[in-house]
Amino acid sequence: MRSSVLAALIAFGIGACGVACAQADVVEDFYKGKTITVVTSTGVGGPFDLTARALARHMPRFMPGRPTMIVRNMPGGGHVLATNFMYTQADKDGTTIATVNNSVPLHQVLDGRGVRYDARKFNWLGSTGTSNLMTVAWHTSGFKTMDDVMARELVIGATGVGSGTFIYPNAMNVVLGSKFKIVMGYKSTAELDLALERGEVAARSGASLAGILQERPAWIKGNRVIVLNQIGDVRDPAFPQVPLMHELAKTPEQRAILNLISLPPALGRPFFTTPDTPADRVAALRRAFEATMKDEAFLNEAKQLNLEMNPFGGARAAAIVNETVNVSPELIAKAKAVLDSPK
Repeated sequence: MRSSVLAALIAFGIGACGVACAQADVVEDFYKGKTITVVTSTGVGGPFDLTARALARHMPRFMPGRPTMIVRNMPGGGHVLATNFMYTQADKDGTTIATVNNSVPLHQVLDGRGVRYDARKFNWLGSTGTSNLMTVAWHTSGFKTMDDVMARELVIGATGVGSGTFIYPNAMNVVLGSKFKIVMGYKSTAELDLALERGEVAARSGASLAGILQERPAWIKGNRVIVLNQIGDVRDPAFPQVPLMHELAKTPEQRAILNLISLPPALGRPFFTTPDTPADRVAALRRAFEATMKDEAFLNEAKQLNLEMNPFGGARAAAIVNETVNVSPELIAKAKAVLDSPK
């Protein structure tokens, strides 16, 4: 009896392995000799680009078939250009992944200009972590707090309507009555940062604290910028005295709208692949991403690059995206009513 049970268990194990191993072999065979392109919606430099490049160096070790990975920068349109590319043009076979600004799902429901994607249909791999976004003024601007921005005009730069560089100051103008004068047209946040240093603009928004510390550490350490507010769930411990954007609200309706607009930072620096990618390849990409996030060599490189890491997986990333896009129609209507017209 025991021998027959043992034989049955062995046969079951072999059969199960046969299916699983066959699936693994199919994925390995597909990726062997292939190149995976990592699209980033930013220009060269900065936390999104540097994270993508570090990932491309280490993630192939955890992928079946050990494919090569390269990075393709695709800035433009406030991150909408790269997101549209992933939805409408990239091959839906698991050979293209992307990292885009976390404001992309919110832009889909609140603005929609240029949108040819549904963020819910992407296959989310995970995120390297979160960091509050900051609205900063140059130290010579004469602006010290948001009270100053409520009283007089502050020139602030932006890359495009889908970017936090535009969304947050425009929201504060419409909801709170602040006096940000938004100058559009910068091709990347790196170009915008240079414009701030050159005095073309006096402020910028949507900059993560991690990004500032990585790209422009002197801004903080040298007191070259004044942090006017931060966008996120809770105040960053480094700036406990600086208000969150939604804390500036005067009414419950204002707070609800600004809370909605503050959802993107929770998504951090996310990675995803195309809709309709075969499930076994999505699973392989997710496993490889999560393994890379725990890899000592990757984490050491991230530390050397001053990239903050507190990663989470694809299920949580997808849940945040769905929470953003599936927000109640009533709240969307209220938010759109005050945000449709730039101020």
